[in-house]
Amino acid sequence: MTSPGLDQARVERRRREHERQAVVFGVLIAFLAVCGIFALAVYSGAISSPFNRPFNTVGVAEQETFPVPCLPAVEGQPDGALPIAYSSVQVRVLNASGEGPGGIGQTGLGGAYGNTLTERGFQVVDVTNADKNLTYSELRFGKGGIVAAYTLAAHFPDVRLVLDDRKNKDRTVDLLIGAEYEAPLDIADVGISADTPLTNAEGCVPSSEIDPQPRIGVRETTGDEPVTPAR
Repeated sequence: MTSPGLDQARVERRRREHERQAVVFGVLIAFLAVCGIFALAVYSGAISSPFNRPFNTVGVAEQETFPVPCLPAVEGQPDGALPIAYSSVQVRVLNASGEGPGGIGQTGLGGAYGNTLTERGFQVVDVTNADKNLTYSELRFGKGGIVAAYTLAAHFPDVRLVLDDRKNKDRTVDLLIGAEYEAPLDIADVGISADTPLTNAEGCVPSSEIDPQPRIGVRETTGDEPVTPAR
């Protein structure tokens, strides 16, 4: 025969077990609810995911952004600067993608860009590898090359404009192809014409108020083939 005291103890033990189970299940349910709310917020864009970090190409550092210079006033063009004739735009193509052997640019990438620009009438003066790798493609130029840079920029879906410290008389534009490069637009999608003034980049700053960045140089060991001009 079971003692009444043992029965009572067994009841108390089961009650405590049920209470602990209720607490554990309650905590688990609350945790899952919080996770669900967090996931919904990330999915809806209300907050950013802590794991949403971009993949980086080896040898490519985080890329700084710089103010974009506004178009200058051009004598005889009161409505704004007109695009420059492509044949008058000198372009130096620098592969800064860092995707090739030894961290240099992917072989042939600069040549492909150079050939495309040559076919469109631009004067490509050199194709080589940059001595610095970039994530995003840039156009770098001096104060004398602002209009030329805007003209060339119209051929790309997304390219950064950076004023550098080359001499003002140097109108050459450097196209630096970054690791996240995009192909030039189809010629039919280039939104400029010879008789329509160019449009300033949003948020641009007068060039006189910008501290020019150092010009990016050429890597000693090059891996790109030379440009073959279109015939």
